[in-house]
Amino acid sequence: MTGLFPPGKGGGEDVAYGGKGKGILIHTLTEGGGMPLANCTTPANGNEREQVILLLDKVKLKTLKCGRPHKRIKVLAADKGYDSKQKRADLRKRGIRPQIPKRVWKTKKNKGRPIKISVPRFQQERCFAWYQRKYRRLVVRWERQKVYFDAFIDLATIHIWINKILLVG
Repeated sequence: MTGLFPPGKGGGEDVAYGGKGKGILIHTLTEGGGMPLANCTTPANGNEREQVILLLDKVKLKTLKCGRPHKRIKVLAADKGYDSKQKRADLRKRGIRPQIPKRVWKTKKNKGRPIKISVPRFQQERCFAWYQRKYRRLVVRWERQKVYFDAFIDLATIHIWINKILLVG
């Protein structure tokens, strides 16, 4: 759900030092095929786990059936960075099955039979590859204000969806 993008010279609003250097994080929630549904940005040292619920609240699923549109996602697959008991409980309370691998502690031995959970990350990475290859403006953040960069991310997301609709339809 996250990709690190470095800032341009001078930085700007919401740019900080993180684990991989100075930059910002783009948090993207994608559907099963890798199409982006919701985006948000935080400084590189921000907490990734706090963004999950905010991204889920942004998504409104639309179906072709009559009645109210469904807003609930059935399964959420994420990487180890999003592993916490509180987030798992919050997702289950919303009726979402979390598919998040547990963080492995090198000093701690797991008891019992190992549980194999396959989390398909390549769809998420495909979305970030689209951002970096097709939209060079997003590779390095040159804007000093966060709103402008967020607008470019939203435009890229809309463009990806339009391309999908035109190719399919």
